[in-house]
Amino acid sequence: MLAGSFAIHAQNKTITIINSLPVDREYETVELTKKTLGLAAKAKLEDYTIKEANSNLLLDTQTVDENNDGVMDVLLFQPKVSASSRKEFTLVPANPSTPKNINCYSRFVPERIDDYAWENNKVAFRAYGPVAQKMAEDKVAGGTLTSGIDAWLKRVEYPIINKWYEKATNGTGSYHKDTGEGLDNFNVGDSRGVGGIAVSVGGKYYFSKNFSSWKTITTGPIRTSFILTYADWNAKGNKITESKLISLDYGSYLSRFEISISGTKTIAAGLTLHNNKGITSTNNKEGWMSYWEPLDDSEIGLGIVAPKGTLESFTKYVTKDKDLSNLYGNMVVKDKKVVYYTGFGWKKGSPFQTQQDWETYLSSFAKKINNPLIVKVKR
Repeated sequence: MLAGSFAIHAQNKTITIINSLPVDREYETVELTKKTLGLAAKAKLEDYTIKEANSNLLLDTQTVDENNDGVMDVLLFQPKVSASSRKEFTLVPANPSTPKNINCYSRFVPERIDDYAWENNKVAFRAYGPVAQKMAEDKVAGGTLTSGIDAWLKRVEYPIINKWYEKATNGTGSYHKDTGEGLDNFNVGDSRGVGGIAVSVGGKYYFSKNFSSWKTITTGPIRTSFILTYADWNAKGNKITESKLISLDYGSYLSRFEISISGTKTIAAGLTLHNNKGITSTNNKEGWMSYWEPLDDSEIGLGIVAPKGTLESFTKYVTKDKDLSNLYGNMVVKDKKVVYYTGFGWKKGSPFQTQQDWETYLSSFAKKINNPLIVKVKR
C-alpha cells in the first residue's frame, strides 16, 4: 500500500531540463523541492529518485535537510543534457536498499588539531580551527593561524581525506609526499589561499582569524556542504561578523562560497600569489579571475568565478611581507551576502595542462552559472 501511495504521488511528474547553451552540460546540480514537484506536504523527498524518461537509467540522487529541522528540503540530481536541447526525466519511488557512494565528503578533523576538510572526486580543501589558532598564538609547535583556504592536490577519483589523515596520525606516511594519490604541497600561511576573504580599508587588507565553529549539513554522492563561523573581527574600527556556507558538488573543481557578513559594504576574495612567479588573468565581463603558477615539479591554476555583475574590479596586491601578496576580486555585499565559486586545477590531477586550459574552464563555468539549466515540471 505504501509503495502504491508513492506511485500515486509520483505519477505524471515529468521533469524537463532545458539547456539554452550551445555546449553539452553535465556535473551541474538541479535542486527540486516538494513545492516544485507539486508533492503533498506529508510526502518525503527521500522516498523518490529520478529516472531518464526514455530509458530505465536511474540517476544518483541526494536529499538535503538544509535548515536542520529533520525534514528533507531539496532533492538533488545531475542530468546530462546535450547542447541547445532538452531532456525529460520522471520522478519514481526510490529503493531504500540501493547503496550510495559518498563521493562528496566533509568533516571536522579533531585528530589533526581541528581542521575542517572537504572533497569531491576532483579536488580537496581544508580550513583551520580555533585550537590551531591558539597554538600559533601561544607559539606552540604545529599551530596554524590563518583564515586562508588550503588546497589538497588529489589525482584520484576516490576519497582521500580519511586515508591521508589516518596515515599521518598513525605514522605510516605523510600527505606532504605524493605516493600516487596526490599531496599537500600548497602553502597558505597568512595568504588568502584559495578564495579566503579580506576587507580593504584605506588600502590595507584585514581578515579574520581561524574559524571558531563548524556545522556539517550534508555529505553524499552529489554534494557536501557545511558552515564555518568566525569570531567577530576588526577592520580598522569596523566590527565584522562573518560566516561561510560552503558547498562542493560532484565533478566540480570549484567550491561555492556563500559569505554572510556585516560591518562592510564590500569584500575582497583572494588568491595567493605565493612568490609572484605565476601569471594573473582577470575578466570583468565574464566575472572570473585566475592565477597560474609553477608548483614544485608541476603547475597549478587557482580561480574565482562570481555571478554576473558581482565581481566589480580586481586588485593585484604585491608586497614584500611574507604570504601577503594576493590577487583580489572586489565584490559588493548585498543583503549581507556575497556568493562566488573558488577552486583549483592541478596539472598532475586534472585535464588542465596549460594556463589556457584552466582559463577556458573558468570562462565556461561562468557562462553556465549565469545561464543555469531551466527546470520545468509537468504535474
